[in-house]
Amino acid sequence: MLLVLTVVTGLVDAVSYLELGHVFVANMTGNVVFLGFALAGAAGLSATASLAALAAFLVGAFAGGRLCERLPGHRGRLLVASAVIQAVLLAGSTALAAVAGHTTDAARYGLIGLLGFAMGLQNAVVRFLKVPDLTTTVLTMTLTGLAADRVGARRLASAVWMFAGALLGALLVFHATVTTALAVALALLIAVAAATHRAATPAPGGPTPAWTRPGGAGDKP
Repeated sequence: MLLVLTVVTGLVDAVSYLELGHVFVANMTGNVVFLGFALAGAAGLSATASLAALAAFLVGAFAGGRLCERLPGHRGRLLVASAVIQAVLLAGSTALAAVAGHTTDAARYGLIGLLGFAMGLQNAVVRFLKVPDLTTTVLTMTLTGLAADRVGARRLASAVWMFAGALLGALLVFHATVTTALAVALALLIAVAAATHRAATPAPGGPTPAWTRPGGAGDKP
């Protein structure tokens, strides 16, 4: 499920960078760098857009932290709740892009705010889940570990799935519409919520799956 969320990250960052003014909504390292470039006068970059994305991401991360505090004892329910909230935010983004487009400042900043909040929430929850080598948004340390340790199929999978999401997002932006790209991301989030809910629900009379408990066996997410 976290690999699917990694695809969502690639998708929404493709939309934000290519169509919302060269800004990321998930990769905050890129935004901090872009902010410095923009303040130095680099063409094609907006300090305001970078700040808006950073602010939305931080508010989303704060909300994700509070969600983790409310559901600390069941990893499955936490991931389901996070994916549902993200799906609502993506549904709002999809509707906004369909109705208002993405070229006006109001629509553009609305999309940056909704998507940045969703990605901040996702990052906070994934950080709480602590599945090794699956951050879903940042690959720098993952790729460093892959090269330095010379092991890690999961690390490679994380990079490949984010690449796939970015490629898919760019293709949809270039050959379809922003609304279509956001709708695909929404469908993936709904699938994550549904699949995680099913996997985390114990069979009648059966035990709660071990991976749903903090410190439980395995790291199924």
